[in-house]
Amino acid sequence: MDQLIMHAAGIRKGVIETVYQQKQGHVGGPLSAADILSVLYFDIMTIKPEDPDWPERDRFVLSKGHSAIGLYVTLALRGYFPYAELATFDALHSRLQAHPDMTKLPGLDMSTGSLGQGISSGVGMALAAKRQNKAYKTYVLLGDGESQEGQVWEAARVAERYQLGNLVVIVDANNLQQYGWQSDDKNGRDTPDSNHGAKWKAFGWNVSEVDGHDISALKETLQHITSAPDGKPKAVIAHTVKGKGVSFMEGNFKWHSNVPTDEEFEHAMSELEEV
Repeated sequence: MDQLIMHAAGIRKGVIETVYQQKQGHVGGPLSAADILSVLYFDIMTIKPEDPDWPERDRFVLSKGHSAIGLYVTLALRGYFPYAELATFDALHSRLQAHPDMTKLPGLDMSTGSLGQGISSGVGMALAAKRQNKAYKTYVLLGDGESQEGQVWEAARVAERYQLGNLVVIVDANNLQQYGWQSDDKNGRDTPDSNHGAKWKAFGWNVSEVDGHDISALKETLQHITSAPDGKPKAVIAHTVKGKGVSFMEGNFKWHSNVPTDEEFEHAMSELEEV
């Protein structure tokens, strides 16, 4: 368990370092998803970094594609490509574009970026596995802001219709989005959505809710729900904090996409070193 915590800390450090060095990229969402990515890539998913196209691998779709830097750091730490390549993030001709491009980087199962579309790709992958009697599972990481997209719920309905018990959606419910639903004080953002669990249950999914920063609880929840024999698609509502791990970024929508100053970078890395 301690190792998974350290991997999550490493993901957060890599996100801050890369965004700071490249002077571009998203911060808040990748930080809120770091624990989820750690548990998936270093424990739950069946994968072979040395053979990224292995047919029997579990699939992963980052539907909240703007959090790509979090996924890239995870893949680098897991051994899909050299960590030093993170220094090319979002550069011309780099394999590490601002949004995931499966035609450039091995280890990506889907190109994403247009919010709400990733789950539809995941439904297709899960349906293909079921039709071909394949054992692999498909995991989709959704943002709670993008869950306002109608396509998400169309896909949810189709997944239930075909009883895709091999599909697992994880909602990174950090309760904060960059635009829309401005709060009364004009300096913040209201929660993008509410009652996530009730909505997914209404669509016929097997739903669990968990603290998205409790590594042990995340692991146990994912292990339990993925082994459920009910045939229903699975949804895990991971309650998280945007900007988790860096005090001045936590719960601040302005850090959805922002570049730390020199002083902010040193402050952030100092806090992350304490993990």
